[in-house]
Amino acid sequence: MALSPIRSSTFSSSSAIVTLAVLLLLTRTSSATLSKNFYSKTCPNVFNTVKSVVKSAVAKEPRIGASIVRLFFHDCFVQGCDGSILLDDTPTFQGEKTAAANNNSVRGYELIDDIKSKVEKICPGVVSCADILDIASRDSVVLLGGPFWNVRLGRRDSRSANFTAANTGVIPPPTSNLTNLITRFQDQGLSARDMVALSGAHTFGKARCTSFRDRIYNQTNIDRTFALARQRRCPRTNGTGDNNLANLDFRTPNHFDNNYFKNLLIKRGLLNSDQVLFNGGSTDSLVRTYSQNNKAFDSDFVKAMIRMGDIKPLTGSQGEIRKNCRRVN
Repeated sequence: MALSPIRSSTFSSSSAIVTLAVLLLLTRTSSATLSKNFYSKTCPNVFNTVKSVVKSAVAKEPRIGASIVRLFFHDCFVQGCDGSILLDDTPTFQGEKTAAANNNSVRGYELIDDIKSKVEKICPGVVSCADILDIASRDSVVLLGGPFWNVRLGRRDSRSANFTAANTGVIPPPTSNLTNLITRFQDQGLSARDMVALSGAHTFGKARCTSFRDRIYNQTNIDRTFALARQRRCPRTNGTGDNNLANLDFRTPNHFDNNYFKNLLIKRGLLNSDQVLFNGGSTDSLVRTYSQNNKAFDSDFVKAMIRMGDIKPLTGSQGEIRKNCRRVN
């Protein structure tokens, strides 16, 4: 028997409301299951263990801190924060390490291996590689002078990787213009403010000559003295000095602060993707704010790191807890 128009309309409205509520719940479920207290009972010493290893590594080579943050970023942008970037190639499996955005560039895998080994000794089969990478990123920032925050944990590790996604622009390249940067971050659910704040991670670390060669020889929105100094370590000819390094922040390259943004104001951003943040576009005012207010930068950076860590985590019965971060169990 057909429903009366009134009852049919009422039923449709109610169904729509229920459907919307379910969809909202599903979209929030994955990140909602992450918690800063996730390992409080199952592995209460995980934070001290991770920090100890990272602290030792940073003391030997400050650059490794920046490398770990970048490793976390490159992991999260390809199918979510699931540790997929840590998987090695096998005869039947292609991981993400050799993708254009990562090959001979992303580093820090050995440090994550070291942390995982020590965590496995105290809590075997409990803490995921994806969570270890998040904790290590936070500790890297803190140990080099940046802000502290409570990381949200409970991720599980992917059993797969996505070479194609990692190789086709999901991760914005150093040649990106502002529109591309904003779009790539929005694709991950991150705002333009998040993008600028996260770009501030270039306050430490280094870049290879291949990443900034075109900028220092061919671009005009660059301080001439700054460009000439970098040309001495980065010859114009492709293939010559490709792996020579330059500091992303020439002022305080081993310290997390807001000098990165101060550099942009005087056209001393090393990468094209750095300088476009302050080049007459929509993010200029935000760069000025961060350059003048380190607390504002720290606050927004923390919020953005937490949001990035919430990108498509595997939780519950999804994925697995790898025993070795380089391969599936």
